[in-house]
Amino acid sequence: MAVEHGAGEYKDLVVFLAAAGVVVPLFNRLKISPVLGFLAAGVLLGPDGLGRIAGNQGWLSWLTISDEDQVRQLAELGVAFMLFMIGLELSWERLKAMRKLVFGLGLTQVLACTVVLSAGFMMLGQSLVSAAVLGMGLALSSTAVVMPVLAERGRLKTATGRSTFSILLAQDLSVAPILITVTVLAGLAQGGGELDPQVLKTALFTLAPAAVGLALLVLLGRIVLRPMFRSVARAQMKGQGHELFVAASLLVVVGAGLAAQAAGLSMSIGALVAGLLLAETEFRREVEISIEPFKGLLLGVFFVGVGIGLDLDAVAADPVAVFALALVITGVKVGIIFALARAWGMSVRVALETALVLGPAGEFAFVILSAGMVEGVASPPFTRTVILAATISMFTVPLLALIGHRLAQRAAITNPVSTQPEMDAAPLGEAGEGRVLIVGFGRVGRLVGDMLTEHGQAFLAVDADPATVEAARRDGLDVIYGDAGRAEMLARCGLDNARAVVVTMDAPGKVDQVVEVVRRLRADVTLIARARDDRHAVRLYALGVTDAVPETTEASLQLAENTLVDLGIPMGLVLASIHERRDRYRSVFQAAQPEAQRNRPNRALRSALRVEPNRS
Repeated sequence: MAVEHGAGEYKDLVVFLAAAGVVVPLFNRLKISPVLGFLAAGVLLGPDGLGRIAGNQGWLSWLTISDEDQVRQLAELGVAFMLFMIGLELSWERLKAMRKLVFGLGLTQVLACTVVLSAGFMMLGQSLVSAAVLGMGLALSSTAVVMPVLAERGRLKTATGRSTFSILLAQDLSVAPILITVTVLAGLAQGGGELDPQVLKTALFTLAPAAVGLALLVLLGRIVLRPMFRSVARAQMKGQGHELFVAASLLVVVGAGLAAQAAGLSMSIGALVAGLLLAETEFRREVEISIEPFKGLLLGVFFVGVGIGLDLDAVAADPVAVFALALVITGVKVGIIFALARAWGMSVRVALETALVLGPAGEFAFVILSAGMVEGVASPPFTRTVILAATISMFTVPLLALIGHRLAQRAAITNPVSTQPEMDAAPLGEAGEGRVLIVGFGRVGRLVGDMLTEHGQAFLAVDADPATVEAARRDGLDVIYGDAGRAEMLARCGLDNARAVVVTMDAPGKVDQVVEVVRRLRADVTLIARARDDRHAVRLYALGVTDAVPETTEASLQLAENTLVDLGIPMGLVLASIHERRDRYRSVFQAAQPEAQRNRPNRALRSALRVEPNRS
């Protein structure tokens, strides 16, 4: 019995991993959104799927997910991880720049949808208080579904992604005030229209800890986060493994989320604040890579949980009412959001795509409507029907995103001139856009950066030594911490948009590794690398570099130049002979270079690399 009990504790986890490893890849192969794959897996593996016949076929119970509470807790972590990643792509400055969209368009959308939906529920016979609770809950959209769907379609870094995220952020910030409002409305309902002072006092005492907790979270984060990750990075340099960085990243997400919960806020808001704080540090990209696998899996748990929560019996009992209500809720929200987006100056295509993905209800509707039933201000039978309709509407997000994207493409063809081009030019955090990427920022890398700056060329540098990165950032240079030998890090450093890559590290093996990864990811980018000697230069050309600079050769040429000048040989003759000898060496090295990579001169970068050896 003990063995069976121990195995049963992990049964739901095994079933979920099986779904992630089988169902979702199947949906990908059929070119269907993986979000729908997780949702479908939840329906199939839940009590209304295989669980319905598990009583007759006992072995089927091992293929079902039975502990919904456990799934719900893991799902909440998934949403928190997603908000944390969004925070990493932002910063306080970017958030400040988006304030008009967040606090203008976003909050207006919440208020407008609440008023219109509440009026509609009152027309259906609900009381004012009940209708208000239903309207507030359904005014919110699903951050957990919308953001991954937009990311999957490559829409996060567009005007649509910017406007959508702004509205979703405003909605997430509205959750705590809405829950307090539900408590106040309950007090009004119980007092026959008169508010009990005790209820108001309770609401205020709920709001005050939230504000204080948020302020403490920001203050503590600014004091603790950078030193903590710097210490972890030093330990990682000493060969103590990448798992320390993963552990520290998990600690920040979960710890910030729990702290926010203790203060009366949602876990996702705490994670978002932690992400915003880390976005200002040099460790943001390394943290993103550490968190990414956990975020994807835990968000999958969220989608599975939504699928499990769909009561098919209740839907079958009155399908017309449930589906009609889902259609009306989505249609009303789409119309309101489209009108508001246009009023805020967005183009038709951006407004339409934004409205369609935000039309369905969100996960916070379950929280708010459940709170309304607990407080006794929402009719339980009708509210359960509304929750069913909200769940079904969430299933339509991938389809609506596809429709919105295609309609936006047609609108762009019909009217290619955007009414708001500046939004399209301001993505959510594209690192390395149009810049030179310097890998390694010791003395050689810093001198390359100085020369690039002197000639008006922007650069982003990445280095695996936290002390080097800290010193560079103190000087106001754009340098981040990370291992550029990994494809994920180079991608997050903006390799896709980099004008050139300069590898300046003094470890030949590491230089080879970076060169191989860069060339695998981008065959067309100008790639210049520091070589240890002639043999290393030949190897680098064989790996596909545009230019390799062997430090021993350059040192020899520099010594020869200084010697000849000091002996009285005219400077012009000396420089001409040095350049001739350098070109002769280069032609020999380039014989090992693939044909496609030859003859790509980049004189400014090449000159920047001609420094004395052994300085990094």
